[in-house]
Amino acid sequence: MKKFFKILGWTLLTFVVLLFAAGSLFIYKVKNGFPVSYETEKPEISIPADKPAILLFSKTTGFRHEESIDASKLSLRELIHKNPSWFLYETEAGGIFNPEQLAQFEVVIFDNSTGRVLDDEQQMALENYVENGGTLLGIHGAGDDSHHWDWYEKNLLGAKFSHHPLNPQFQKAQVSIQDTTFSTGLSKSFEGNDEWYVFFNQPKDATIVYSIDGEKILPSGNMLWMTDKNFGMGKNHPVAWYKSVGKGKTFYTSMGHSKEAWANSDFVSLIEEAIKWGVKR
Repeated sequence: MKKFFKILGWTLLTFVVLLFAAGSLFIYKVKNGFPVSYETEKPEISIPADKPAILLFSKTTGFRHEESIDASKLSLRELIHKNPSWFLYETEAGGIFNPEQLAQFEVVIFDNSTGRVLDDEQQMALENYVENGGTLLGIHGAGDDSHHWDWYEKNLLGAKFSHHPLNPQFQKAQVSIQDTTFSTGLSKSFEGNDEWYVFFNQPKDATIVYSIDGEKILPSGNMLWMTDKNFGMGKNHPVAWYKSVGKGKTFYTSMGHSKEAWANSDFVSLIEEAIKWGVKR
């Protein structure tokens, strides 16, 4: 009997250690990306000279929003059908982030891209692209804290990511327009059901397009014993905004966690209008 309890104890201890290791590896992947590798080969692409080109980049090394990414690709293809003057190029390979090829695109979309997805040279190419007149759009996971890229955090977000709610993770909220100059084609208000990101502060030097009432969501997150974790966002809780960066501009929305977001016509309209805003012609 004594031997039985000894075996049972070691079995339970082994299980706990393995569970802790698995949890630690998951957290590391979410926060830092894992495994990380970089594609450096330039792809062969042919972009029609008479069409504004859009680069849809969905590479992840951190948490992967698989269903949302798949749904977004379908939605973007439908938007191309609706706007036949646009050209869409989809990739998850970072080799296209070089000065010559980036210059061919009017808009670059980081579509739930998480983790370290570009090497130093590729990051610099994107920075120069934006500051010299390009447009960078970020969707949901593109705004988490797994990128470890100061320029990106400052110029796409203007705020540092803290967490997202866990109890409950998805919550319904009324999404209300704040800036009507961004586009006349957006709904003034619509209901969203999403994983509402919480940042440590309001986005700096940004114009808010949409916000929710931060006092009507439960912002509990990675520290479950804390019940008030809205931090610096407050009642006017931004969920979509844009910034000027040098000669270029950026747009970010924290909405878009799941495939259901892409079934919401108001959300898809926001992405469409953001692309129109980014396209120069």
